Amino acid sequence: MFFLTLLIIALGLAMDAFAVSVVSGAAYKKLKIRHVFRIAFFFGAFQAIMPVIGYGAAVSVSDYIEKFDHWIVFFLLCGVGAKMIYESFKMKESEQVMDPSKILVLLILSVATSIDALAVGVSLSLMTDSVFMAAAVIGVVTFFVSYLGVIIGKRFGHFFENRIEAIGGLILIGIGIKILAGHIFYK
Repeated sequence: MFFLTLLIIALGLAMDAFAVSVVSGAAYKKLKIRHVFRIAFFFGAFQAIMPVIGYGAAVSVSDYIEKFDHWIVFFLLCGVGAKMIYESFKMKESEQVMDPSKILVLLILSVATSIDALAVGVSLSLMTDSVFMAAAVIGVVTFFVSYLGVIIGKRFGHFFENRIEAIGGLILIGIGIKILAGHIFYK
């Protein structure tokens, strides 16, 4: 029964990474398999690491993280989203768009989409003694969901042509607002 619960938690945590992966896949003109793996690996790894950190800090830091995690996610996602929107509308000398597989961009997106996993790690401390197994399941599920998201984004992203960056920015801002509103209005 715990494994089924864990799979549902993993899928829920992977949804933000999926949305960002779709946007990332659509941003490529020539998507290479290394880009797909890099994005999926970063998202999966951060989703696996954050619950372990949250589990370890369960009692001493949980109040602090619970109070501010939604603000951190909100500002990170809105910052990256605003930059994407700005760059989609400004005149470009070249056809270069933001590369979602660059390390700095991936680090920001990975942290932003995995902050909730940190809080889940705190909850896992009450549910199981096997946090590493739980983290592995969360990481693997997120890896595959993100991999699929990049492929879907590449395949169907051409429908949006030049404005995919703006759409992606709006999606990131929307996710940030959803997380912030969820914490403010439903807690």
